[in-house]
Amino acid sequence: MTRKFDAIIVGAGQAGPALAGRLTAAGKTVALIERKFVGGTCVNTGCMPTKTLVASAYAAHLARRAADFGVRAGDIAIDMKIVAARAHKVTLDARTNNERWLEGMDRLTFIRGHARFVGPDSLSVNGETLTAPHIFLNVGCRATVPDMLGLKDVPYLDNTDIVGLDTVPEHLVIIGGSYIGLEFAQMYRRFGAAVTVIERDERLIAREDPDVTSAVQKILEDEGITVRTGVTCVGFARHDRGVSVSVDCRAGDPAVIGSHVLLAVGRRPNTDDLGLNEAGIKTNARGYVEVDDFLQTSVPGIWALGDCNGRGAFTHTAYNDFEIVAANLLDGEARKLSERILGYALYIDPPLGRVGMTETQAAAAGRPILVSTRPMTRVGRAVEKAETKGFMKIIADAQTHRILGAAILGTGGDEAIHGILDMMNADQPASRLRWAVPIHPTVSELIPTVLLGLAPPQGA
Repeated sequence: MTRKFDAIIVGAGQAGPALAGRLTAAGKTVALIERKFVGGTCVNTGCMPTKTLVASAYAAHLARRAADFGVRAGDIAIDMKIVAARAHKVTLDARTNNERWLEGMDRLTFIRGHARFVGPDSLSVNGETLTAPHIFLNVGCRATVPDMLGLKDVPYLDNTDIVGLDTVPEHLVIIGGSYIGLEFAQMYRRFGAAVTVIERDERLIAREDPDVTSAVQKILEDEGITVRTGVTCVGFARHDRGVSVSVDCRAGDPAVIGSHVLLAVGRRPNTDDLGLNEAGIKTNARGYVEVDDFLQTSVPGIWALGDCNGRGAFTHTAYNDFEIVAANLLDGEARKLSERILGYALYIDPPLGRVGMTETQAAAAGRPILVSTRPMTRVGRAVEKAETKGFMKIIADAQTHRILGAAILGTGGDEAIHGILDMMNADQPASRLRWAVPIHPTVSELIPTVLLGLAPPQGA
């Protein structure tokens, strides 16, 4: 049996349902295929449950500091079953709302099943063939499971497993010192677990500038998290207390005994079982679908949106992929992926808000730059909240005076960074933001002061 549609969308993550809504509103018949959960990573195993857990961990941390604010809170205890149930409810509510939206969408056929290409305009799902002149892939990513010595012989968790954990580990060993790993590290330390982070690079979150990574590491270590960097070889073996993790590095014990192990070493696209070869769709060496500046694949009439195209690993970039495609197909525009200025955040406490280039990247590009840094101790709002860890940093082009990038590691940094992101999108010189008048007392009010300090980096 063959059914024809105007468009087929594979995957109900952040881009898929929104695109279905625009296409059906334009009078198109659409098939949306999802083999597991509506909402994708963000709703089910990513942003929503993890940030709910982060909020619970922050509440526990603040309660333990109650005396600093003149508040007597008594003994603090964690009921992990309630914590986990709260996160699960947030996921279920969001997923259910998305499902109801799709179920009530005119001209949409929602199909649960596993789709595979059988040709450049055809997919097989549940024993039938679907065809359309426009096909959109929104299939997301999953956790990478590396080939490490002994890993197959021991129990371990990935980011999907750990969001459902309803007990506090005695000792959580995290393999990977980047965004996912560090968020869970601080979270479970605040829930009461001993935590060790193991990272093969010489520093945590190596994509960031050294001053940022050093500050992040100190924040974590100040809370009692053990950080092991420069690990050249990791091995696993069963132990009567859980798992023995061998650590080949220059300092510290040669093995760490953990009750639980979390793998947080990266993500891989869900493209290996879609039959992409049958359609002639090109992927790169890591399995990501290759796309052009308009998100079109190597096959005319097929687009790839969200994490599976390797051009952004965030909910907001996936949604922006939808916006680009919809604007170009339905609104007569010519929006390009290259026009996007990337912003993102690391949700430890305090959070790291980031946009654009790092200082290292800007310097490597060979352009003359200006840099300014100010500690969060200069922010009245941070002092009032007794949350003064971190700093602000802005990088600008010395010739055009356009802001190239910024980092705000500090309370409210994930929100305050948007003032800089907006100025970069507006393509305005730093002086325009310098003369803004931010509200007092806020974190953002220090940004004009940081801009006043822009100067060539030391040694330049």
